[in-house]
Amino acid sequence: MAGNNTGESATPSLFRRADRSGLIVAGAVLAICAGLVVYGVADTGGSDSKPQRGTPTASVTYEVSGQGTADITFQSRSKAGKATVVKAAALPWRKTVDVPLGQDPTISITLGENGGQARCTLAIRGRHVQSATASGTFGRATCTGALPTTSATAS
Repeated sequence: MAGNNTGESATPSLFRRADRSGLIVAGAVLAICAGLVVYGVADTGGSDSKPQRGTPTASVTYEVSGQGTADITFQSRSKAGKATVVKAAALPWRKTVDVPLGQDPTISITLGENGGQARCTLAIRGRHVQSATASGTFGRATCTGALPTTSATAS
């Protein structure tokens, strides 16, 4: 009977070891898979990958000529249509930005209390669209253009 007890206790011990090592291997494989999934989700791409293109845009150049300073408000790349404001910008001033198709590019200038004269101009894809002149104390001028709503008609 003593032989049976030794034989019976050795077999379950062998199965317990096999079960534990199987669980350890399965856990390691699961951890590796989880790591790969997290890496794939968190990876935003390296510097040599192409940036993904979002909203189609057109190149718009805003320019303000004159002397002194002016407050300048212009439309740039913003899906929400929010304007960018530059307070007391030294003139002459020029900025080229991308504007989402379907948004109307606009530039507004406001002179200060010292007045003077300034001219805003707007060009879309290098083509002059509009210009306007502000003069006098707190003089104002606005230039606006129109962009198509789709890239198929935007050439």
